[in-house]
Amino acid sequence: MEFLCYHRDRPDSLALRRELLEEHWSYMDRFAEELIARGPTLDDDGVPTGSVHIVDLPDPAAAPAFAFDEPGYRAGVYRDVLLRRWRNLLGRTMWDFPGGETGGNHYLVLGLGTGQPADLTVPADRDELIAYGPDLKTARGVLTVERYADVEVHGWTFGGRPS
Repeated sequence: MEFLCYHRDRPDSLALRRELLEEHWSYMDRFAEELIARGPTLDDDGVPTGSVHIVDLPDPAAAPAFAFDEPGYRAGVYRDVLLRRWRNLLGRTMWDFPGGETGGNHYLVLGLGTGQPADLTVPADRDELIAYGPDLKTARGVLTVERYADVEVHGWTFGGRPS
């Protein structure tokens, strides 16, 4: 079962986040085979503001354990966690993204609201998308904005331990 997990940083938690980076990577290394996408969200200056993970887990009970056992969460780096069921409509991981890791801008776009998921049809230009599902889009324009209570757009970059 696939899940989107978005940890939002607390204000002024950057130093603690950086201090725990190796612990975070070690924790995520345990899920290397299950990860569909991962990486930090960024502000306009490139400073991390959160952490995104799309992961395939064995069952619904594993999702909160994944989110709340993360070292940054346990240490107080994050102000909140968005955890949602996901369907990998592209059928690939970020490592299979045709555009590659570098070049261009990457975004996490969240359509927030209640009710049935909206915008489930994959846009025609699939090669522009790293991951696509009911809660993650690549640009605000992909969403039918009036279907959501709020739409958030965050800069995003490929994450993981540097090779």
